[in-house]
Amino acid sequence: MPHEATAPVADHAVEGLDALDAPPEQPRRRTGLVRSVLAPIGALVLFVAVWQALWAAAIWPEYQLPAPIAVWDQVWKVTQTGQVWEFLWVSVHRAIIGFLISLAVATPLGLLLAKVAIVRAAIGPVISGLQSLPSVAWVPAAVLWFGTTDAAIYTVVLLGAVPSIANGLVAGIDQIPPILPRVGKVLGAGRVDAARYILLPAALPGYLAGLKQGWAFSWRSLMAAELIATSPQLGFGLGQYLHNGMSLSDMSMVMAGILLIFLVGVGIELLLFRPLERAVLRARGLSGSL
Repeated sequence: MPHEATAPVADHAVEGLDALDAPPEQPRRRTGLVRSVLAPIGALVLFVAVWQALWAAAIWPEYQLPAPIAVWDQVWKVTQTGQVWEFLWVSVHRAIIGFLISLAVATPLGLLLAKVAIVRAAIGPVISGLQSLPSVAWVPAAVLWFGTTDAAIYTVVLLGAVPSIANGLVAGIDQIPPILPRVGKVLGAGRVDAARYILLPAALPGYLAGLKQGWAFSWRSLMAAELIATSPQLGFGLGQYLHNGMSLSDMSMVMAGILLIFLVGVGIELLLFRPLERAVLRARGLSGSL
């Protein structure tokens, strides 16, 4: 009799454990479509409607708040002439190159900060201070150092992006369970192998967050540099387009430039970093709402 009474309880316990191990149910496709597509479109329509209403109310003069259609006309104009592709190429390829250089510099720097106590004590506060320093402050110095050249642009980008990537990697390594490096050491992993096969994979979530922030700082730093350091030898990027709109007191041109800069930032987030985040979550058996 006792065995018969406890058998159903044991069966229920096993079923409960199986339920915990089972992956969570995926949301319906319709719900995912609404959340990922229709919701942003609805927010955009609402934003444009409010903008149009404010313009129609004439609270501000036209040179301060143009109509949405006037901004769209500016975007369509540079698209028809093909100039928009020149703007995008000049700015985006600079941002990508600067980001990749920053990644190559910041990754070993972050490893040193995380694993070498004297390095962290010596330059850790400096790196954190550089991260909080507005990157636009480096533009005058970079121009005086290198003139209005690509070297000045890339200097500003590196000084903006490297601290964010390095600190993101440090944060990720600080959250690694101590048992993992010890296991690697017991198995005979050297410093390079431990960094490559243990530290970096385990710190990937924090590292990825640092990469996202590093890209954001790269893009913002680049726009600040292009906006201030304008020269024919630097080419004509989105920052120069925005500067020209300011010089001509053409608010529709300024807002068109802001819109293009915003679209590039959103596009990189959706096409690159969002899929990477999803892949990291899936690899760790986590169900993210990204």
